[in-house]
Amino acid sequence: MKIQGIIPPLVTPLADRDLLDKPGLTRLIAQQLAGQVDGLFVLGTTGEGPSLSEHLRRAMISETAQQVEDKVPIFVGITDTSLVDAIHLAQFALEHDAAAVVAAPPFYFPAGQTELQHWFLELAEALPLPLLLYNMPSCVNISIEPETLTVLLQHENIVGLKDSSGDLDYFAQALQIAQQRPDWPVLMGPEALLVEAMKLGGAGGVTGGANLFPRLFTELYTAAKESDQATIERLQPVVVELQTLYGFGKYGSSYLKGLKCALELSGICSGLLAAPFDVFKAPERAHVDRWLKSFTEQNRFLLPASEV
Repeated sequence: MKIQGIIPPLVTPLADRDLLDKPGLTRLIAQQLAGQVDGLFVLGTTGEGPSLSEHLRRAMISETAQQVEDKVPIFVGITDTSLVDAIHLAQFALEHDAAAVVAAPPFYFPAGQTELQHWFLELAEALPLPLLLYNMPSCVNISIEPETLTVLLQHENIVGLKDSSGDLDYFAQALQIAQQRPDWPVLMGPEALLVEAMKLGGAGGVTGGANLFPRLFTELYTAAKESDQATIERLQPVVVELQTLYGFGKYGSSYLKGLKCALELSGICSGLLAAPFDVFKAPERAHVDRWLKSFTEQNRFLLPASEV
């Protein structure tokens, strides 16, 4: 398995507090596949994985697997404070043909780097699937430091890194460490940094905006891979403009609220969020609606052919 390209972190469409919006998920996945993504990542940060019940996590895994039908690899987030529960969810992911699992450091208790190494090594040893590390310090309040990454890279079942720190210096250090092992990918999380990350040697991106506009990111990835500067200069400003969507709210949850609101307004899936987050109220929703209409009108090449 070669982990590369655009692997969108799917939102989890909700019909109710503990119920999946299955028709919405069907439309969402169909749009991703039509956009020629290279994989799908479920139950990550954008998928609100840590906020979902065990029942809902398993439903998201099984429904996604059923819709994808092996067309692209599925990566499953198993981030948890419980090592045992993470392993159990990975076993369920294996039973539904996932390609690998993804885990950020355990949160709540302030682990030291040595403890973090032990936790990941024990997890990797027990997992029935390959493990992709997930550096997400803004959410779990601990970073997988370069020294720890050097140790973890030696375990054969740890197969790469997704870095969402937004720190290009860290990303470059991770790439340098990854040279110790052939084909050990480092993927960029923040989508606006995709091109810069690939210039450094990154393998691709886990881009949340691809939930809405997958073609924008698959075409930008191809352009960056082929050093097509003209296409990069055409598409990168569009990616930068897309970031406006994530700033309409006043809380840190505005990224998820904006993205899910836009998905609902686009007729793709429900915009409900898992607790503790609330959906946008009318003023913010109106902002998103106006922005979305303007954005899509200016960038109609991003829409499916049936909508143009």
